[in-house]
Amino acid sequence: MSEDARSDTPSAPLGEHHTATRNEKMVIAASSLGTVFEWYDFYLYGLLATTISAQFFAGVNDTTAFIFALAAFAAGFAVRPFGALVFGRIGDLVGRKNTFLVTMGIMGGSTFAVGLLPNFATAGVAAPILLVTLRVLQGLALGGEYGGAATYVAEHAPNHKRGLYTSWIQTTATLGLFASLLVVIGTRSWLGEAAFANWGWRVPFLASILLLGVSLWVRLQLNESPVYARMKASGNTSKAPLTEAFLRWGNLRIVLIALFGAVVGQAVVWYTGQFYALFFLEKTLKVDGMTANVLIAIALALGTPFFVFFGWLSDKIGRKPIILAGCLLASISYFPLFHALTQAANPALAEAQARAPVVVSTLNAHCSFQFDPIGKNKFDASGCDVAKSYLAKAGVPYEHEVLRLSDDVTMSPVPEGQVEVAIGGSKVTAPTALAGMGTGARKAAIAAFQKDLQAALAAARYPAKADDARIDKPLVVAILFALVLLVTMVYGPIAAMLVELFPSRIRYTSMSLPYHLGNGWFGGFLPATAFAMVAATGDIYYGLWYPVVAAAATLVVGLLLLPETFRRKIEE
Repeated sequence: MSEDARSDTPSAPLGEHHTATRNEKMVIAASSLGTVFEWYDFYLYGLLATTISAQFFAGVNDTTAFIFALAAFAAGFAVRPFGALVFGRIGDLVGRKNTFLVTMGIMGGSTFAVGLLPNFATAGVAAPILLVTLRVLQGLALGGEYGGAATYVAEHAPNHKRGLYTSWIQTTATLGLFASLLVVIGTRSWLGEAAFANWGWRVPFLASILLLGVSLWVRLQLNESPVYARMKASGNTSKAPLTEAFLRWGNLRIVLIALFGAVVGQAVVWYTGQFYALFFLEKTLKVDGMTANVLIAIALALGTPFFVFFGWLSDKIGRKPIILAGCLLASISYFPLFHALTQAANPALAEAQARAPVVVSTLNAHCSFQFDPIGKNKFDASGCDVAKSYLAKAGVPYEHEVLRLSDDVTMSPVPEGQVEVAIGGSKVTAPTALAGMGTGARKAAIAAFQKDLQAALAAARYPAKADDARIDKPLVVAILFALVLLVTMVYGPIAAMLVELFPSRIRYTSMSLPYHLGNGWFGGFLPATAFAMVAATGDIYYGLWYPVVAAAATLVVGLLLLPETFRRKIEE
């Protein structure tokens, strides 16, 4: 059925009083609880990316190992659109309830198995292969979960409260992240950092088997969606949901508008405000992992109720203005917010950067892109590579100044082929002709340079890690809360909008694909891509261009093409 053929008149006036029935509350609670568990499973890996990089990606340089860990995290997102196609089709053919029971079982089993995997030291290259395989299974399952839960709740909701009811599903991603944070924090506190890094990281994965049992039992208590049950009884279900959803231009056009006019912006805001902020604190600002987790958890606890608030508000004023306002605010606030986060979380780094900025100056010297897709490059073949690799590993922001023979280099003379690292008023010269040295001589030259560079950085008071006593924790929480608030704006109303955009017979399939393309590809790859951008440029804020540009593009497309949906009936 085309968009124009469906009514925009609600079955009940928007102002009509409606109290949720016991069955509706059960639907919301059961769907939400199960989805919380699935997000808990999925995000454990993201929270433990630093630990997992050491356990499963040993043998490569530290920067590449961390980006590999994030890339393995993103692998689960990469396959989510395929899970959406497979399970979305099943959901439209055989029903909502049974489909997301299957996805939960796959996801829970895969998460439990991560806790049993051998690490790189034990199994070698087989360890990361097994890890990525399990991440792929998790991603496939999650690709079928969200659309089922959102559709199921929406098809039980009265038309004038659909945003409110589905907003509870929207809280589940953050609540799942919050729950996994609490488990990780509790396990770290109980075992201590040394034991946790060695083997204790497995405990949160293994404990998930208990949550799986509870969640499956709760989901088994549910009946099929009334909308789907009526369609099935009348013989009006789709016989070819993939064909109807994606090979007919009328529906495909809406899929593309939903993707680029809403979901892409929602996705990058979501992952920047929660995951990228956490990684930025821990990896870039060198905040202790436990402290970073606690600060994020507090911000999430403060921000989570706003998912429901913005879902409720979208029933009053519409989905579109809230989602696009969140994209606008994100695109103009991310750079100042992350600069403020540096000042609050690691003031010594901000002070050192302002007092003694680091500049790597080269004149016709070879410099590699500081990310190795094979994972074996130690970046030790040129002075430029050695300098940039050391600075990236130390978390020191720098600027790369490329001089030309035609430039006036009298103010900062750098002989051709030579590399100088300026740290405020001091300069350290990187060794040259490393490629022609023997292994022993090259190692000695690099070690001497790194010792001099470390001493110069220490003299300029660049911190090795954030000083816990100097972290302005209330301000950090306030900044993180502001980031989470933007997440709630774009995410709270999105489920209701996606459900309302598509007809019932192909709703599960149609809404799942743009949601998981946006969140799986544009959002899921954000941390790995952003940190690769940072590693390549030396600018710790450069990765923010990814979400800023994506959110701004969504704002433009959404303003021009995205329809408003909050007054539509969805029974058809």
